[in-house]
Amino acid sequence: MRASNTLWTQPLAAGLAVLLTLPGLAISEPLLQDVPERAPNVVFVLLDDVGFGATSTFGGPVNTPTLDALADQGLRFNRFHTTAICSPTRASLLTGRDSHAANVGAVLNSSNQLPGYQGVIRPDTATIAQMLKDQGYRTGAFGKWHLAPPWETTPIGPFDRWPVGLGFETFYGFLGGETDQFDPTLYRGTSPVQRPHDPNYHVTEDLVNEAIAWVRTGHSLRNEQPFFMYFATGAAHAPLQVPKQWTEAYRGQFDGGWDAMREHILKRQIALGVVPEGTPLTPRPDALPAWDSLSDPQQQVAARLMETFAGFLAHTDHQIGRLVQTLKDLNEFDNTIFVYIAGDNGSSAEGGLAGSINYMGALQGLSETLDEQIAALDRIGDKTTYPQYPAGWAWALTSPFQWVKQVASHLGGTRVGTVITWPNTIKDAGGLRQQFTHVNDIVPTVLEAAGIEAPKVVTGVAQKPMDGASLLPALKDAAAPEHKTTQLFEVNGNRAIYHKGWMASAFHKRFPWSVGVRAGATPMEDDDWELYNLNEDYSQANNLAGTHPDKLAELQAIFEQEAKRLEIWPIQSAMDAMNTHPIPNLRQGRTEFTYYPGAVGIAETQAPPIYNRSWSISAKLTGEQPMGVIATMGGFVSGWSLYLDEQSRPAFKFRNFEKGEVLLQSLRAVSGASTVGLSFNYDGGGWARGGEFMLTINDQVVATDRIRLTPPAYFSIDETFDIGIDTGSPGGNYPDTVDQGFPFVGGDIESVTITLK
Repeated sequence: MRASNTLWTQPLAAGLAVLLTLPGLAISEPLLQDVPERAPNVVFVLLDDVGFGATSTFGGPVNTPTLDALADQGLRFNRFHTTAICSPTRASLLTGRDSHAANVGAVLNSSNQLPGYQGVIRPDTATIAQMLKDQGYRTGAFGKWHLAPPWETTPIGPFDRWPVGLGFETFYGFLGGETDQFDPTLYRGTSPVQRPHDPNYHVTEDLVNEAIAWVRTGHSLRNEQPFFMYFATGAAHAPLQVPKQWTEAYRGQFDGGWDAMREHILKRQIALGVVPEGTPLTPRPDALPAWDSLSDPQQQVAARLMETFAGFLAHTDHQIGRLVQTLKDLNEFDNTIFVYIAGDNGSSAEGGLAGSINYMGALQGLSETLDEQIAALDRIGDKTTYPQYPAGWAWALTSPFQWVKQVASHLGGTRVGTVITWPNTIKDAGGLRQQFTHVNDIVPTVLEAAGIEAPKVVTGVAQKPMDGASLLPALKDAAAPEHKTTQLFEVNGNRAIYHKGWMASAFHKRFPWSVGVRAGATPMEDDDWELYNLNEDYSQANNLAGTHPDKLAELQAIFEQEAKRLEIWPIQSAMDAMNTHPIPNLRQGRTEFTYYPGAVGIAETQAPPIYNRSWSISAKLTGEQPMGVIATMGGFVSGWSLYLDEQSRPAFKFRNFEKGEVLLQSLRAVSGASTVGLSFNYDGGGWARGGEFMLTINDQVVATDRIRLTPPAYFSIDETFDIGIDTGSPGGNYPDTVDQGFPFVGGDIESVTITLK
């Protein structure tokens, strides 16, 4: 039970009374905001890329004891839906609106200038953090954000779409869609920071440590104040990186393959009661290979990648258990609405048909050979790899549904396992809720539970109405009527409409494992619409379009009506519109860039585009014994770094995923005013070709080397461009004895100029 809401002790009140009589200190409002009586705490936990059939709580092969225990203390939801992809789900969850209404209808990597797809949360769709903060809540965000437009993720901001600009008083985490789990690109508030120095570091553990410290501090200083926490892991999104003992716990458990595993999952789901008896298993898409069609080495690699995913997810659930235990230790758990959403979408097939030990390269056509994968088996999941499992596992983990992440037209992309606990209110612990539910229903639920009306104005801006509806009645009663009648789904042209138990679905004929390829999608009007009666067909297995054409036409009309209401009609694929309606870019049209110390944490998309061309760096330095990073982009798996070693000797490392690496090292040291240069002479003749690197001191060549291939588009989507320090994973071969990030010391960087040729 919380302490009294009394704001002042008598001596403090008397002292303030004296102060308020002084000139210029007249204050009409209390200095400390009051809080709602007995208001519940609120915690959102959002995992990443976890299919409905992955967790043991929903019949899956991965042990998730924290989620299991919460389900026993609260409620499982077996018809809970996301948008089918990352950023839109997060925008919808945090605003209570449809993702298109919030202007985040596409993952930020695919944003464009079309209304509804710009990747910029509108001021008229305020976040739950803003709403609760205005009501006296303490607010904190930890982990993945991926809601700040890339052109705003630089040291100059603006910071309006960072967590601290959208209602969160505290933020510790990363801004992009993923991050290296051992060497993440981290921010505290709006400042880039280095991870704690710990040889056994893992970012999920770090995030939980920070979240626990935040809860404890608030409890110590003002335990009557309720809090709202948004905790979003990088797991189980690629890269699948986890301490080896977690992977070893699953050794050999997936040797039977994805076809067999999918059948086993369905049996467990039915036994648990989270899937109705008699539910059929939807068939494997023809484009996905059967497990038995793989060679023994292919199966060996695929099984190891799945073992790594399983260990990664189990490790994540264990860390969340530490947060739950903290709430219990502080006697806060019973009055906390704890929403644990096991996935912002279905499982990810973005590792391709074969999977990858370095999937960012594979996405660009730089896949490893099978021999290279076999040679790396014992390294998969450690800091030298950046893995993702094959698409077949992703499909298996969405059992019993069709498709996977990105495919918003079908339940494999949108339906995820979710558990909600609130012991003070939920009385049938261990119950199941089967009402059709969407992430946009969570904000209205929290507001009603806290006794707060949805604000009509936030920060002076009139608000759009909620698209979600409160499911509080369902929390209290399993027999409560369904709170949602209609819901539109759309991602990259894959689209569906749910209406009163029926769903019409149109797959846009672009495979979700062909992420790096935008070509091949047919015109929208050529897509085939399917029809399902979800009241009788839980797994969306029986297409009724041929036998109920009138019903299909009715739902298609409702889809068009909803799309027009959301101002996204006619529908266009966001990926196709990236080129025709591009978003802003700070590097647009420039061929020369000059940077100074302090230019740190710049998203690669806003840094000099050095791909498929010749380019050069010229760094003006001073100092008698300087050392450290001059400039770097990307990280350990792929990227480059120009730096001075401990003897002040220039060095340059460039790594292209698994396709080549060069290391140029000077035997001469620099001292005093010097210019260190690096130039790359591109071979030309197409994308991703090789070329020659040349390292210079005061225009004199000190080392050269060649590389056969270079990245065609990017080194990463999480690492940054930095001057004077290396945030994230190391791009160079830095000495073990130096500080993290190998900051430039012993002199000054006057300027660094990069020229595109």
